[in-house]
Amino acid sequence: MKYEWTDSYCLSKPGAEKDYKLEWDATRYMIRGKMFAMQGGDREGKPILTIKLEPFFGAFLCGRYKDIVPGYYMNKEHWVSLYLDGDVPDETVREMLDQAYRLVLESFSKKIQKEICS
Repeated sequence: MKYEWTDSYCLSKPGAEKDYKLEWDATRYMIRGKMFAMQGGDREGKPILTIKLEPFFGAFLCGRYKDIVPGYYMNKEHWVSLYLDGDVPDETVREMLDQAYRLVLESFSKKIQKEICS
């Protein structure tokens, strides 16, 4: 499996936390309970990382990379799934995770954003 660095990268973000959801057999990355990424598997058990993105960026990536597909078991407009055995450049995956984190962080009030980032 590639992208072993994603766990530490997600957790390096201010206020990021993770848990394991047994019912989904997936590790979730969240800010105060709001998920920005999730690592699990598809129906065949292939490892995937599902990431929240702006719809236009997600659609662009799905069209560009065969290893990025609309979010598995998620809202297909706002989430994409990255196959962890794929060939998407690390820098693109970092950009995806940065955007996901930022989208969730910006959903909080300015006061809470300040608390999280301080």
